Amino acid sequence: MTGVAETLDPSTSGKTQLAYEFIEQRISDGTFAPGHRLVLGAIAGRIGVSTVPVREALRMLEAEGAVTYERHVGAHVTGLDPEHHWQAVESLAILDGYATASAARHLTAEVLGEARSANAEMGRMLVERDDPRELHSRFHRLLFRRSPNTYLVDLVERTWRYLDRLQSTAPEYGTRITPTTIAEHDHLLSLLEIGAPSSVIEQAVRNHHRATSRSDTSEVPGTA
Repeated sequence: MTGVAETLDPSTSGKTQLAYEFIEQRISDGTFAPGHRLVLGAIAGRIGVSTVPVREALRMLEAEGAVTYERHVGAHVTGLDPEHHWQAVESLAILDGYATASAARHLTAEVLGEARSANAEMGRMLVERDDPRELHSRFHRLLFRRSPNTYLVDLVERTWRYLDRLQSTAPEYGTRITPTTIAEHDHLLSLLEIGAPSSVIEQAVRNHHRATSRSDTSEVPGTA
């Protein structure tokens, strides 16, 4: 396993962030599989900190849905739960839709051009049978991160990280990228370029996220 010193730099990261990155990295790469117990002392010893920043890091990951606490048991990596996944997808659809709409007037021609380039590259990757899912999240991050509502941006980012993490450990829960996905991105960019009403932009993003979810979200209230 790659050593912590090779991937994390304590001199540039607070102890809580150090612990967060250590745990999050191992959840993402499957080292800490669903159900894996996260023992404070053991993790603290691995990275050379007290249990306090480890506990704080676990609370951060709990807020993102990656870690679950059980009374008298402690923390463990959250198991795969289809219902929780549906809820996360629906939350992303709502939050990212609003964030992108609120970011619309702050998006420069340069940013929109970068998003178009990312989308074109996704199309090329589909043709060549490469996996474009990382570019998919990058495309949306280019847009919603320009929202002036920093609290909202943080909520969207946390939800994206949860879904990205789930996708890396359980591909069946990942997004479904098709030529329609690319077309929906193009349509969204056109709406942003012409200054479409916020409600139209918001609904376009919501519909897009629901469509690209690999799971059947038709049973989730409000997704019909």
